[in-house]
Amino acid sequence: MNDPNGPIFVNGRYHMFFQYNPGGAFWGSMHWAHASSPDMIHWHHEPIALAPTPGGYDRYGVFSGSAVLDGGKPTVIYTGVEPPSYRGEATLRDGLHAWREVQCLAVSDSSLRVWRKAPKPVIPNPPPGLAVTGFRDPCVWREGGDWMLALGSGVRGKGGSILLYRSPDLRRWTYLHPLAEGRAVGQAANPVDSGEMWECPDFFPLGDRYVLLISTMGKVFWKTGRYREQRFHPEREGTVDFGAYYAAKSMLDRHGRRVLWGWIPERRPEKSYRAAGWAGVMSLPRIVSLAPDGSLRMEPAPAVEVLRRRHVHTGGMGASKDQGSLTAMRIHNLAAELQVELIPERSGSFLLQLLLDRGEPFAEVRYKRENLGRELRLNRTHASLPTRAGDPIMLRLFLDGSVLELFANAVTTITERVYSVPQGPLRIVLQGEVGVNSVDLWQMQLASEASPALQ
Repeated sequence: MNDPNGPIFVNGRYHMFFQYNPGGAFWGSMHWAHASSPDMIHWHHEPIALAPTPGGYDRYGVFSGSAVLDGGKPTVIYTGVEPPSYRGEATLRDGLHAWREVQCLAVSDSSLRVWRKAPKPVIPNPPPGLAVTGFRDPCVWREGGDWMLALGSGVRGKGGSILLYRSPDLRRWTYLHPLAEGRAVGQAANPVDSGEMWECPDFFPLGDRYVLLISTMGKVFWKTGRYREQRFHPEREGTVDFGAYYAAKSMLDRHGRRVLWGWIPERRPEKSYRAAGWAGVMSLPRIVSLAPDGSLRMEPAPAVEVLRRRHVHTGGMGASKDQGSLTAMRIHNLAAELQVELIPERSGSFLLQLLLDRGEPFAEVRYKRENLGRELRLNRTHASLPTRAGDPIMLRLFLDGSVLELFANAVTTITERVYSVPQGPLRIVLQGEVGVNSVDLWQMQLASEASPALQ
């Protein structure tokens, strides 16, 4: 599995569609798989929602897209892939494929289990005169009496671009202009690798601003700013997650909060995950909000706390260099939430480790001052952490099998993969020039151990 598609809350349940290859644990004939949940944590697999139609306009794959309610009817708009009629018709060229991408529509009833595809694409071609580097992953929203659609793209030699369309009915679309544009970058066989193609756009209002998310160069980037006269004017920008995280897609939860989902890709060789028989993980749901300066904040959704079980708490301990190992705490079965509040000394650094009882390292979080700022590192992944000297640092680390999701002060997030399987519990060691306000550890119940009532 990979990209989250069309997450939506309908009739008291959350529905998640996602890219899925039923043929094996590798990228291939992409379908839309479907799962539903009462709480965003305990998920029930539904029948596959969309599959390529043999001989149809999506015969080579059902790619990413969005879900909306159109007069109460669940409707999805997605990218279908087919062979081009001639070489110049190809919009996807990644060094391996030369395919034509078209935007497609399907409608369901309230069950969201059976979908009827429109007889032809609703957007069959890119705007004339644009040498696009891609044409996919529609993001759809309602704006007044119209529907709007942002499409991932780019222009050869000019950089990534998000194309903006308008429609009265989700079926007849008019191209307006670029919603946002990048700048000229270097060339690569796959334009996504160089940043010449922006894929998986997501665009939504948040507070008094708008947020644009784009996926390119292996990362998800955010931009916040103003939206006037159907043009986006970025003011601030940053990185959603510095680690293994891609193709982010948002939705509104039952409380009207903006929830962000992301695909956590593998960081092991393909032969390893083919042998394992599975690949790809969905991230924990994240609540996004705006900081006072207009930057993006991200925190784990409160829903994850339903999995908390045995709790161990330690209060202030002074300088960590004096307290050594947190001897009372153990993480069992690679399923835990660790929350640590620290106050680094002005020129200090610290090291938080998860170790086997014999001392072998499993994971480590490092913080240190740099000439140009402050750096946070989770294993091999580096990130910037905007803090002022003397400010506390709140770390929330979620361990779930091979996945670690680290949230620091709700402004920096790193997702990492660790594939070693320790033969026993993990202990926690904290070292460095830092004061410790509190440490909380929860063992987490596996979401798959839900009671039948939650299914």
